[in-house]
Amino acid sequence: MASEKVPMLAEGYRLLEEELKRLKIERPEIVDAIEEARAHGDLSENAEYHAAKERQGQVEAQIGDIEDRLARALVIDPTTLSGDKVVFGATVNLVDEDDKPVRYQLVGQQEANAKDGRISYNSPLGRALIGRQIGDEVEVTTPSGDRYYEIAGIEFI
Repeated sequence: MASEKVPMLAEGYRLLEEELKRLKIERPEIVDAIEEARAHGDLSENAEYHAAKERQGQVEAQIGDIEDRLARALVIDPTTLSGDKVVFGATVNLVDEDDKPVRYQLVGQQEANAKDGRISYNSPLGRALIGRQIGDEVEVTTPSGDRYYEIAGIEFI
């Protein structure tokens, strides 16, 4: 995997650590399930054995992925940032073409949840906002067509 840093907020880092801990607790449970299924005899027709082996592969892959992301994490605290440009971690107040205010915080891909007002810095809107200032207009192509926004404010909270 690439060795480039993965920006994330402290909350995202904590959630990854918790998920890793949960998966590592699940590991021995899977091994026990495999051993129990083996005890039932013929493995070629043993659905429990195959399901447990498949889950074991999924868990090991997830553990490897999370450990990689944690090792490459660049934890950013938005409260330590300042300036007049949109950067990772900034909360951006926008006005859309219908004069409706919207507010998004630029976060890492794993932390993104548009319903909670958190969009990935790699999303089309996130990429359009990075480096922009208050008063700038941005155009974003979405599946439902082009959208236009004006940056009304930038906060580091």
